[in-house]
Amino acid sequence: MTRLYLKKGREESLLRFHPWVFSGAIAGIEGPDPAEGDPVAVYSARKEFLGWGHYQIGSIAVRVLSFADDMPAGGPDAAFWKERLQRCLDARRTFALAGSATTSCYRLVHGEGDGLPGLVIDWYNGVCVMQAHSAGMFLSRKDIAAALREIYGDSLLGVYDKSSGTAPFKAGLDLGDGYLWQASGAGKLCPCTVLENGHKFLVDWETGQKTGFFLDQRENRALVEKYARGKRVLNLFCYTGGFSVYALAGGAFSVDSVDSSARAVDLVERNIALNFGPDAPHRALCCDAIDFVKEAPKDAYDLMIVDPPAFAKHRGALGNALRAYQRLNAAAISAVAPGGLVFTFSCSQVVDREAFALAVFSAAAETGRRVRIIDRMNQPADHAVNIYHPEGAYLKGLVLHVE
Repeated sequence: MTRLYLKKGREESLLRFHPWVFSGAIAGIEGPDPAEGDPVAVYSARKEFLGWGHYQIGSIAVRVLSFADDMPAGGPDAAFWKERLQRCLDARRTFALAGSATTSCYRLVHGEGDGLPGLVIDWYNGVCVMQAHSAGMFLSRKDIAAALREIYGDSLLGVYDKSSGTAPFKAGLDLGDGYLWQASGAGKLCPCTVLENGHKFLVDWETGQKTGFFLDQRENRALVEKYARGKRVLNLFCYTGGFSVYALAGGAFSVDSVDSSARAVDLVERNIALNFGPDAPHRALCCDAIDFVKEAPKDAYDLMIVDPPAFAKHRGALGNALRAYQRLNAAAISAVAPGGLVFTFSCSQVVDREAFALAVFSAAAETGRRVRIIDRMNQPADHAVNIYHPEGAYLKGLVLHVE
């Protein structure tokens, strides 16, 4: 088994159970040179065992799977995957998600938040959609699929691997997406209809963004439903219309959904019809969301949802991202009707809560309007943050009341 030895003093983060080993912390390697995805053991400069995990070429050299000296010979085996995934499923039962009569979609595995860095698995009404963000998880995908069959039993209809856009490239890896397993006689699985808090949504994991649906906004969508009654609602960057469905369910007077993707707009219309029929007070508009809100008539909307894609995917883009958040929120705060609400979000991991709040504060100050923060929003329980890995807190949001 390959052993990695750290430089003196670089073991402190692992002693605090942080699951990453950075390449600059490594002093030397004992044993065969590891290939990407190989299991490796990590030791301190004093040769004390610290943990084991998947090796990766890049700034994060090891993603730690265990801090105990319990690695099976040859790396994670069937028993390891079954035990870890069963633990995740048990947690979702505790969160009142797995087995719910009103919600049939949730995140089963959330990377570091579930002690499985590099792995995401979402459950959609009988189908598990997997994304590997590391070579180690990608190479283990068939073992993971087999473990999913064991823990779910007959309720599992299929396991779909959608890692082509997330797994790090390595020559020789087959990164084509597809089903790792399907139940006999299951028929066509995608798209499927799922329930979220009793609302219906079509999910297409084969061609949609991410795994097909943004599960992390479930509780924040419910908050929009709470405030929507009688309001004229604008949903910017609407994707498949999750916030729009909840707003109409909450009794909104009207809802406009805006996205630059024609395919997303088509899915919005299908989801609205699925829940409310053809005569719902709803418009789907395919255009640039930022241009739309800048040109929107003043006071035309009483409630706005501003949920853009990540403006910063790395530290080097942080400054530009914060300026973009400020411009976008200034436009929304300027346009919303007096007494209106703005639900504003950032899903950029490198933008922390304080920086995002400051960008929104600057936007509000730019407009000169009186603005209150009446709620703060986060990611839900199935997107939990490992207390030893605070970087996992990526979703943040504010509910603003604008006079």
